[in-house]
Amino acid sequence: MNQLAHRTPNDANAPVETLYQGRWLSLRKRGRWEYAERNNPGGAVIILAVTPDDKVLFVEQYRVAILKNTIEMPAGLVGDLAGQDDEGALLAAQRELEEETGYRSGRVEFIHEGPSSSGMSTEIIAFVRAWDLQKVGPGGGDESENIIVHEVPRLEAGAWLFARAREGYSIDPKLFAGLWFIEHGRLG
Repeated sequence: MNQLAHRTPNDANAPVETLYQGRWLSLRKRGRWEYAERNNPGGAVIILAVTPDDKVLFVEQYRVAILKNTIEMPAGLVGDLAGQDDEGALLAAQRELEEETGYRSGRVEFIHEGPSSSGMSTEIIAFVRAWDLQKVGPGGGDESENIIVHEVPRLEAGAWLFARAREGYSIDPKLFAGLWFIEHGRLG
């Protein structure tokens, strides 16, 4: 007997019920499980970006859902702009990197993807490494964002993040996966 089939709960075969549908998210129910689903087909992308002088790019922004400033890597939704439903993670990474940080990448490379929170959401996040960065603008995000860009020496990034946590910032745990991918992502 297939072990995966053995572990599949009965709820997996239950019909899906939509509890709420918004512009970006829907709340669904399957059996006894409630979960969020992204309405854009492409998921999200996190950009692993290191400047030519060996500094990791982080972004700071206020997140209404948790009522705190967060430190994150540049990131965004894939295919969230009108007319770009077929946008892939690599193109979204280039677009979001420049919009949020003011850096343009000469090339991008897919590293890994997986669920952002498999017990709560269908969202899949792709990690993309941006190479050959060149500063071309101020960054800061689009008209709906107020992003502060931080350039942190790569070897000090972990300690810098923990220092920001002690100051009260929310630190996205995926940052530490991103730092690992920066160091080891090409091994796969």
